[in-house]
Amino acid sequence: MTDDTTEQSSRPHHLRDPAPTAEAQALFDNDIDDNGYVMNASRLWAYQPATMTGLFDLLHDTTQAGSLSLRQRSILVAATASTIRDSYCSLAWGSRLAKAADAETAANVLRGDDNQLTASEQAMARWARSIVNAPTTTTAVDIQTLRDVGFNDEQIFAMTVYVALRVAFSTVNASLGARPDSALRSTAPAAVLDAVTFGRAIED
Repeated sequence: MTDDTTEQSSRPHHLRDPAPTAEAQALFDNDIDDNGYVMNASRLWAYQPATMTGLFDLLHDTTQAGSLSLRQRSILVAATASTIRDSYCSLAWGSRLAKAADAETAANVLRGDDNQLTASEQAMARWARSIVNAPTTTTAVDIQTLRDVGFNDEQIFAMTVYVALRVAFSTVNASLGARPDSALRSTAPAAVLDAVTFGRAIED
C-alpha cells in the first residue's frame, strides 16, 4: 500500500493527476510553446481547463479595457502576489517586471518598496495592496489619488478587476499546493529569488 503523503511530496500540487483530456493537453502544448515546459499551475488546472482558459480570457479583456501595459500588469501582480505571500506568481511576475524595468526594481516591489517606480506606478501598487489587504476600507479619497496621477475611472475599474482575478487564481494555486516551477530557479533573476522568502518552495 502506497503512502499518499509520501507521494504528494513529489507532486507539483496536492491533488492526484486528473484524467487526460484533449483540453488539458491543449494547456500543456501552449505551455511548451511559450515556456518550453509544462507549468505546475497548468497541471493543476487540468481538472478544469475551460475554467482556466475563461479566467485568462477575462484577464485579457480587462487588460484591453484598461489599456494596461505589460509593465503595469507586472507591477500589479508583483504587488498583489507578494502581499498574499504567493511565491509562485511573485517569482513568475517578478521576473517579468525585471525584464520590463530591472531586477532591483522588481525585487523592491516584491518587498513592498515602490520608490523606484513612477508616481502613477506607485499609486497602482498601493491600490493593489489595498484591494488585497482591506477592500472594505477603501474610500473615495483613494480613488481620487489614482485620478490625480492620470488614471480615469474605466482604468481604475479595470485595475481593480484585474487584481481581484489574480487573487482568485493565486488562491486556487496556493490552496491546492501548486509549487513554483523548478525552471524558475534559473530563469528568475537572483534579486527576485532573494526577495521571495515566503510561500511554497520552488519545486525540486
